[in-house]
Amino acid sequence: MNRRRGEMEVDILEFRVPVDNNKTLFVWDIQPSHSEAQIYVGLHGVFSSFGPLYLLKVCQNSALNPPGFYALIKFYSAAQASKAQRQTDGRPLLQSCPLKVKLSSKHTSYFRSDSSRPLSHARCLELGNHCLGFNGWTSDIITLKELTNTEEEHEGGGRWRRLKFGCLLQLSFPHHRQTTRAAAVVEDCFTCTDPDLLIQKRCKLHRLVREQALVNAFSPVLLLLLGSGKVMVELKQTSDEFLPNETEGLLQVEEFSWSEFAADEEAVEEEWDLTVS
Repeated sequence: MNRRRGEMEVDILEFRVPVDNNKTLFVWDIQPSHSEAQIYVGLHGVFSSFGPLYLLKVCQNSALNPPGFYALIKFYSAAQASKAQRQTDGRPLLQSCPLKVKLSSKHTSYFRSDSSRPLSHARCLELGNHCLGFNGWTSDIITLKELTNTEEEHEGGGRWRRLKFGCLLQLSFPHHRQTTRAAAVVEDCFTCTDPDLLIQKRCKLHRLVREQALVNAFSPVLLLLLGSGKVMVELKQTSDEFLPNETEGLLQVEEFSWSEFAADEEAVEEEWDLTVS
């Protein structure tokens, strides 16, 4: 997303999976003179110098094409993707022959179907630290509660333990005088005959609910990248904003089963549409 602030061009980054085609680059004509891992490291070194990357993936050419590789690179910033394309297309980069680097002109079905998906916890940390520095933001847990700890009869027989935790968290950007809060709830149901298993589940849910609350807190945050290189922070107005002392009942804002956290953002594999502009 781009907009102008006065006469200055501003690129806006959100803590969501980037889906715009102007943030996606395709790289062709990568010769098989290096391993896939070496190509990944080389491409990452080149393209990450233009800005943080959401995704970089290297694949072998299909059997219908000459031996070699191609790559998909997705930026958070459209301006950084455009600059990278202009400065790398037709250059050798990793080899003696020039590479083709083009912007995509179509969404892949994977990214299109997940257009509103927030970034994972790890990606939020990565993007926030890259743009703001390790001291550019802080998070504080206001409330972390055990909401449910019960045993229930299972339909197939036996007894199931049901655990549910809620967390209310505050996210602050001290250099920008911005603060936001968010809540999350996670739960898990399992058969429990081992006390150690109960402790492990409890610890895992503690971690997951804290991580999900932080993801939710980052959701309304906008990073404004100014042409001068300066970064500013703004917050989107949301319908579920609340006052600082309104903590009761907020732990029902977002509810997740812990199994939803198992799949990584890049776990889905499918063929990409290699249409370019």
